[in-house]
Amino acid sequence: MSIKNVVVVNDFAYVQGGASKIAIETANLLAKNTDLNVFFFTGDNSKNELDKNVAVVSTGQGESLKNKLFGAFTNLYNLKAKRMLLELLKTLNKEETIIHFHGWTKCLSSSIFSPVFKKKFKNVITLHDYFTVCPNGGFFNYVSNSICTYDPLSKECKKCNCDSRSKKFKKFRLLRTYIQNKKIKVQDRIKYAISISDLSEEVLKKYLTNAKFYRIYNPVNIEPINYINDLSAKEKYVYIGRIEKEKGVDDFCEAMTNLDYRGIVVGTGKEEDYLKNKYKKIEFVGWKNEKEIKEILKEAKALVFTSKWYETAGLTILEALSQGVCCYVRSTCAGREFIQEGKNGFLFKDEKELEKKLIENKDFKSISNISIDQFSNEYYLNNLVNAYKTIMED
Repeated sequence: MSIKNVVVVNDFAYVQGGASKIAIETANLLAKNTDLNVFFFTGDNSKNELDKNVAVVSTGQGESLKNKLFGAFTNLYNLKAKRMLLELLKTLNKEETIIHFHGWTKCLSSSIFSPVFKKKFKNVITLHDYFTVCPNGGFFNYVSNSICTYDPLSKECKKCNCDSRSKKFKKFRLLRTYIQNKKIKVQDRIKYAISISDLSEEVLKKYLTNAKFYRIYNPVNIEPINYINDLSAKEKYVYIGRIEKEKGVDDFCEAMTNLDYRGIVVGTGKEEDYLKNKYKKIEFVGWKNEKEIKEILKEAKALVFTSKWYETAGLTILEALSQGVCCYVRSTCAGREFIQEGKNGFLFKDEKELEKKLIENKDFKSISNISIDQFSNEYYLNNLVNAYKTIMED
């Protein structure tokens, strides 16, 4: 069974987060480097970042929950997205087409799975997060600021006030997940999944019991340095990422403040104003593009990755390591898989242990950059196309 068409499915056609970035890169790499016909099905094409050879099909709706009443219904079950995807599928031969899901929770909704299942198109999903099973997508309790161990949609899950917004919004997310996995039965009907770390695969295999897993690491768009990075004269400790509770930025700020180290926070998010006001000595520089981040990393003594949830990848760690920057990484997230203790970085379990290791290793001098061959665009594309072929032939 030969493959001729790929339909990449994602809420946004511009970089709005990690899933969108990889979805767009996937479509662009396929369009530029293969003979496949590439389609991008999206809910928001207002800032198109796709290659000119990618055929874009957009519902034009934008992020659904910005409109509270109508958006809530759309977010639960987006009829327009379902109808438009069905119309696209009618133009394609299912024997020659694969559907690649990335993100759907912010606009498209789980309704988009229905026409794919109904028409029996081969499909695969990249597991960027845990929304396939967990109502808040992170196995994280935003109230207690800790990892959640309850089974999704269990009695304990339904009673737990864990949502980042409110108890009411948790009920909404429970209903959304119920529709997704009890009515549409996405969890049971996923046959092929791409995992991006050992940790995320370990967590999700328990629930996606009918899926065959492929390991394909997300690509990293930074060229490695060809020299040993001398860290001895550098003083800047850097956090890069969203400024949200689950990211543990407060632990970074607390450690930098207590030790009187120079701390720089790169990124934006809901906790930004609160942390700015609390930690006056920390430098908040806002969002930066890839080129600007590379320049910041050149001056960094270390990257501190404080994420408290089951972070699925941690590409920032790879970007830092490729530049010869030492990394301090929380031991509960997937980024731990890239750290060789004492050689290219250090693992810590909480803020106190982070402080201890920062003190103990203040004179850590240099590391060689790591090989990022398995995280290159070429490696990603080859593995992805091979996965498509085996899925189509299965």
